[in-house]
Amino acid sequence: MSDDPQPVEKSGADLAREALAQAKADARKRGGAPGAGGRRKTARPARPRDTGRGGDPRAFGSAIRDLMADRGWEQRAAMGGVFGNWAGIVGRDLAEHTRPERFEDGELTITADSTAWATQLRLLAATLVRRLNEELGDGTVRRVKVVGPASGPRRTGGWRVR
Repeated sequence: MSDDPQPVEKSGADLAREALAQAKADARKRGGAPGAGGRRKTARPARPRDTGRGGDPRAFGSAIRDLMADRGWEQRAAMGGVFGNWAGIVGRDLAEHTRPERFEDGELTITADSTAWATQLRLLAATLVRRLNEELGDGTVRRVKVVGPASGPRRTGGWRVR
């Protein structure tokens, strides 16, 4: 047996601390900060920071809602949802025979595939306006305009026989 002290094995963390300390000491000798790579910093003009952005990540849905509000797209996007979910709003039977065509200035134009369905939709217009405003917010839809099936121009006068 010898009285020589056995070498103590260092852990990975201890080795990393020693290497970092050595790198910092070498950098101080060269006159730079560790990791600077000898490059000098050039003065950049400070960019004005957008006070609305906190710099923290935001939920995607929240960011999209804010963008749509800033651009005034909320109502158009909501109407796109109505057009895409027409069967869910009016029911499957009515949706098979009608379709929304356009939305302008609070008026929703709906086309029916027959005069019978156009009449049915006209009878349900007040209920439909109320249901759409529940989905989109009060006052969004003021009027529903129902258009029957497109038929060619009719001749005037005289009796016609087919």
